Amino acid sequence: MENALSKEARNICQLGPVVPVIVLEDADDATPLGEALLAGGIKVLEITMRTPAALAAIEEAAKIDGAIVGAGTVLSKADLLNAKSAGAQFVVSPGFNEDIIEAAKEADMPLLPGAITPAEVMTLRSAGFHMLKFFPANTAGGPKMLQAFGSVFTDVSFCPTGGISAATASDYLSLSNVSCVGGSWLAPKDQIADKDFAAITNLATAAAAL
Repeated sequence: MENALSKEARNICQLGPVVPVIVLEDADDATPLGEALLAGGIKVLEITMRTPAALAAIEEAAKIDGAIVGAGTVLSKADLLNAKSAGAQFVVSPGFNEDIIEAAKEADMPLLPGAITPAEVMTLRSAGFHMLKFFPANTAGGPKMLQAFGSVFTDVSFCPTGGISAATASDYLSLSNVSCVGGSWLAPKDQIADKDFAAITNLATAAAAL
């Protein structure tokens, strides 16, 4: 049976076809970037915990009215708790371990854990997680792997991330067990550096229409 944290993660994933995977070096970019994505129809934002600016960026983005901000690349209990303290509304992990699962339960934090093998899917499914991240999607078998999963794990859905582009997103979204995809193409580093947030809104508009 799917647990409450997984159900909430599923609800979040169903709010749009694409979740931008965001890497920010400067927290001051969080608000204009988030507003640009929201203006294009993308309301769920995943800010990855890959830079020193990540927690401050989450804190700033969480203030944007209408945005649902999560933390990505959560690798430990400390990451999860720090993300929650910063204002994250959900967390995403490229994999999973018992510490992260227990921390999510203790903190009542929606969790999207990662799995790329049948054994991992079965382990997470037994723990009540039926909405999973599939990473790295392209190198782990892509749409064909997820299609194969769909014939066996009929009650599990995925958010594939890793190597997906605007051109290939529809290959994943056409699958019945894919709720959304994660993509870094919505927040290009060069456009963020150039403060070209109008271009990012255009990317978001196209992604929201997928």
